[in-house]
Amino acid sequence: MTTLTPAPPRQKPPVAPVARRTLAAPSRNTVTATVILLALLAFSAWSLGEMDLRIDFSYALSFLERTVPFVWPSVGDILWFSVLTLAIVISGTVMAAALSVPVAYLAAQNTTPFRATRWLGRFLSVTSRAAPDAIMAMIFALVIGQGALAGVLALGLHSVGMISKLTADAIEQIDEGPRLALRAAGATKGQEFWGAVWPQIMPSFVATVLHRTDINLRVSVILGFVGVSGLGYELSHALNTLNYREAMPWAIIIFVLCVGFEVISSVVRKTLLGVQPTGRGLGDRIVRRASGVSPTVPAGPVVHSRVRPWTRDRVTTTSFAWIAVVAVVASVWISATQGSNFTNFWLNAGIAFNRLWPPALAESNWEATAEKLFETVQIAGAATLLALVFSIIIGSFAARNVAPNGAVRTGFRFLLVGIRGLPELLLCIFFIILTGLGPGAAVIALGIGGVGLLGKLMADSLEEVDPGPEHALRATGATRAQIFVSATLPQAAPAFVGHALYLFDTNIRAATILGIVGAGGIGYMLAGAARINQHELLVLLLCVLVIVFVVEAISSWVRQLIK
Repeated sequence: MTTLTPAPPRQKPPVAPVARRTLAAPSRNTVTATVILLALLAFSAWSLGEMDLRIDFSYALSFLERTVPFVWPSVGDILWFSVLTLAIVISGTVMAAALSVPVAYLAAQNTTPFRATRWLGRFLSVTSRAAPDAIMAMIFALVIGQGALAGVLALGLHSVGMISKLTADAIEQIDEGPRLALRAAGATKGQEFWGAVWPQIMPSFVATVLHRTDINLRVSVILGFVGVSGLGYELSHALNTLNYREAMPWAIIIFVLCVGFEVISSVVRKTLLGVQPTGRGLGDRIVRRASGVSPTVPAGPVVHSRVRPWTRDRVTTTSFAWIAVVAVVASVWISATQGSNFTNFWLNAGIAFNRLWPPALAESNWEATAEKLFETVQIAGAATLLALVFSIIIGSFAARNVAPNGAVRTGFRFLLVGIRGLPELLLCIFFIILTGLGPGAAVIALGIGGVGLLGKLMADSLEEVDPGPEHALRATGATRAQIFVSATLPQAAPAFVGHALYLFDTNIRAATILGIVGAGGIGYMLAGAARINQHELLVLLLCVLVIVFVVEAISSWVRQLIK
């Protein structure tokens, strides 16, 4: 008889211990970046408190009495000086674009031949950005005379800094696959660049050049105060002779031209490139549409044809290209025939070198120079903080995923375009009238002007965030404010930091320029040294270069830490 053995009692499976959720300790990089940013924020807040921003509207009423009624220039003068200004701006920007490509090639980590050449490329980029364009125009005027070419060279060399930096950033963000494929096929370095790198960065490069053209148009107003022909020179002449009835019409013309060019530039970028932000930083703001295929329609089989059809897009692109070629040729011809020349270039260059070298600064001016340099950094910090506060508000309502409706977004986008159309120099002169000479006018002018750039960059960054967290919170019934604070803003915060640091870097150079018209900082000393003692000018320029290098290094370090 078989005896059945009872089955062993079923044992419960072991229960895994419940892991306690613990908050991960912040990394060392995060802590370092936070400390640096808080220190910069505290410095900017303290600087803003130190500035005298009181506005006396009695000065405004007195100024208004001296400007009304306006005395408008003739239609012929308006057209000619507008064309001359655009010619100088376009020629300088084209020159900068041509020089920026080899500089960016050396500065980009994935294309530079050696580590030393990368440092050389970065050095050239930072140095050209640091040298104030107005001071460069003064120096070129000593060599080739006052006129259009001095402005072209100043704008061209100064613009290399921005264009080459953003182009180098775009090169470092490319897909390496095509370049490696060409290398495996035995292509040379040049073939790798033009066959694999350039097609990927060209949309970003074109967008950067167009954006720099907008900036140079506003900068051309400043160059008019140092003798460069154009609208800025006519404005400076009217102001220097206290003829405010003629000065205000020139200021209005400059504003309308800047806003109009900003709108046209935006339309051209969208038409030619299909602007779509990618969210990978200032150097990569747009991407190319997929070979003419609509992004909403899946690409079908490739059909090869001997004759490329003249589609609407091809006609538009070709028309814009020929218009650009004609504009560039005409601009170069106009600029080359207005005033400046290279007849006695080497003789004048030797005279200018003797005036600049060796650098020397009187011991009695050391303390004043240090104070003015520190004041320049204070102006930049205070203006950046002022712009940051208003940019967060305006930029948020200009973002598609934050604005309550399309009308609000469109209204705030137009507001940002209008602000960007205001040259900082015009704002500075206006606020000097209201506040008097000193750094307060520069802070307000740069603060308002910074909203145009920073607000747009912030709006773009908000629109580029991952919509997943926003949809998840919206599905749970969260309010618009809760979605913004919990999902949208945290994702865009690193980009905000990068944009603010970029503006701080830019404002240091802008504050240097605004000092020329009496808005505090080192600019007034630079303008005086350029006219009287060029040996001191070189020392002051070197001091500005050191400050810009330090700020650039800190900004780059912080951006690397928060990646």
